[in-house]
Amino acid sequence: MTDLDVRAFRPTPEQFAWTFGGVAPIARIPSGAVLEVFTEDCYAGKVRGPGDLVSEVCDFPFLNPQTGPFYVQGAEVGDTVAVHFIDLQPARDWGASTTVPLFGALTSTHTTATLQPALPERVWIWDVDAATNTCTFHAIDTDHTMDLPMDPMHGTVGVAPANLEVRSALVPDAHGGNLDTPEMRAGATCYLGVNVEGALLSIGDGHARQGEGETCGTAIEIAMNTVIAVELIKGVPTPWPRIETDTHLMSTGSAKPLEDAFRIAQLDLIHWASAATGMSHLDAYQLLSQAVESPLANVCDVNYTSVAKVAKAHLPSGVSPYGDAHSRLRETARAYRAHR
Repeated sequence: MTDLDVRAFRPTPEQFAWTFGGVAPIARIPSGAVLEVFTEDCYAGKVRGPGDLVSEVCDFPFLNPQTGPFYVQGAEVGDTVAVHFIDLQPARDWGASTTVPLFGALTSTHTTATLQPALPERVWIWDVDAATNTCTFHAIDTDHTMDLPMDPMHGTVGVAPANLEVRSALVPDAHGGNLDTPEMRAGATCYLGVNVEGALLSIGDGHARQGEGETCGTAIEIAMNTVIAVELIKGVPTPWPRIETDTHLMSTGSAKPLEDAFRIAQLDLIHWASAATGMSHLDAYQLLSQAVESPLANVCDVNYTSVAKVAKAHLPSGVSPYGDAHSRLRETARAYRAHR
């Protein structure tokens, strides 16, 4: 495959999108295109050192800038856009993580109002070394350091929501958005249901790595150089964002309380597995109840996100959802790497 349609896009600061929906597309792309894009970190590049407190250098609500939206030619309501992550490379040799007042899983928030004050605001700068594939933690209160393996991912990928809604890039929901799942890494294919003409696909919020749950509210936030392949799947709806890898099928659910996010993800995976294998819903319910993994994505955003994940090896053989789109996109990725 040598006729790949490869398109590079590096947005200027005024071209970033801060919402899903309500933003005009910055480019039109055909199904099958490969995009080489730059994404800025969630702080819009303004947190660069320990003294750059989010409350002082960032301009709320202008957080989590998105590269896009991209108008996918031919996309109509009821279709699905498949986004395959070919390559994710940190664009800087450092990343920032912070505590932010009234934000995070283990502090008072605007909606969980308690008498004690919010946690203090801090900034940790992590060294990111692509050559050694490591992220280095430097403690603030002691001289402790620790290397962790780099595991690049995108916290945010999504399309315009349904029903004329405009959602902040901080919000995860059925349109995708700020899902913050570590599963959104190179080699994964994300399936997003189309809600408006052209889908209006955006991506951002690069993380050098993130623990499940994103407990303090931020990962190792970093600008990213990312390559994705996009394929339009006609006439197939996707109610909630789904992820496929070589080994697993995954569904996501976003809501509050957390148990509702859990239920959404579990139910969607049951429906997906049933449709892909021909099993009845009750048989799929029983099988997945014994085989499913349930990693948390985030418990800090406006909605929480839960993931339901099953190994393909636990399903009947020959499962190839969405007309085997993941395999086709893997071929596109191999062709891209061979000819870049």
